[in-house]
Parts: sequence; structure tokens; C-alpha cells
Amino acid sequence: MQPLRIVIAADSALLRAGLARLLGDAGLDVVATARDEAELTRKARAHHPDVAVVALDEVPARIGRLPMLILAQSVDHDRAMDLLDESPSGLGYLLEHRIPDVDRFVSAVRQVASGGSVLDPAIVQQLLAHRAEKPGSPLTTLSEGELDVLRLMAEGYSNAGIGLATRLATGTVEKRIATVFMKLGLTEREDVNRRVRAVLLYLRESGTER
Repeated sequence: MQPLRIVIAADSALLRAGLARLLGDAGLDVVATARDEAELTRKARAHHPDVAVVALDEVPARIGRLPMLILAQSVDHDRAMDLLDESPSGLGYLLEHRIPDVDRFVSAVRQVASGGSVLDPAIVQQLLAHRAEKPGSPLTTLSEGELDVLRLMAEGYSNAGIGLATRLATGTVEKRIATVFMKLGLTEREDVNRRVRAVLLYLRESGTER
């Protein structure tokens, strides 16, 4: 099986070199690096990578269907939500301080490359800290138990983790998640991203006072 082909874009030459070394040591193939959006676009079109890892001050627009993992120094949940709203498939948003957790970082790169979505827990936590459900929100159709499951999903818990946190059997957790999807109108044909879409809906409807 061929290793993932990656293009890295970062303002800092030191960060570009560090990411290239880290990803290369993890068995991934860094085919190109770029220092700005224009160079990223050129090299992505020239090398046809599987995924872009981007740490630029200005978050670039999507390059066609190229999966993209964005690394940011601080939380910009508005930008993250805008990007994920456009199309969460093949898109991730992480804070740079996650990089030293190599296994988790590489896993995020692979997840995004395969069409999945990754949202930094810090973004979720900041939104949840100011939760205030809107009148008429679809969330009002959920029971307290279902809201608890959705909240834990938003915080990044797996089904097994939700079971431990709520003291529910895994089968019960799975049934509650299925009910959440049904009540929020997330159909089976969207199954790959239903979990992400449910979380995005939760974060939007929870609201943040600014």
C-alpha cells in the first residue's frame, strides 16, 4: 500500500521542516512544501497529493476536492465553523499544540485524507462554555439523555467513551445516537459525516454570546 502523499504549507520555515520530518518519520510521503497560498495551490496541482497540511496565518480556500488539515495557533471557531459548514468531508481544524502528540496528529491527517472530519476539542469546549439553546431549535426535540449523548459526541468521545461517561451499555448509546440522527433529520446516506453534522448543528444551535 502506497504511503499518503502530503503537501505542507506553513509561513514558518522551521515549522515546515518540523512537520516534514515528523510526517516522514511516521511513514508518510511529503511530496512538496509551500510558504504561502499561491505556492500551495501550484504545488498541489503539480504533485496531486492526497492531503494538504496547512499552517498559514490566512486560512486558504479549498483547492478543488483536496482534503485539508488546518493547523492554527489559536481558536477561531467562526472560521472553523464556516469551513466545516461548506463541506465537512475531508477537512480538519486543529490547534498547533496538538502536533507533539504524534500518534493523534498523524491519525488526524489520515482521517482527513480518507474523507473524514476533525474538529479540535478546544473549539467545541469554548462554544459549549457559553451554551444557550435558541427557541425553536431542533435540539428541543431531544430528550435530556439524547442531549447528553450529543454533548459528549461534540467533545470528541467515542461510543465506548460515551458509555463510560454515562454508565450506559454500548448498545444503548448506539440506539440513542441513532435516535439523535433521526430527530435531527440526518439520513443514512449521509452516514460518513452524520456524526460531524450532528455536532455542527449542536454547536450552531447552542450559540455563543460575542
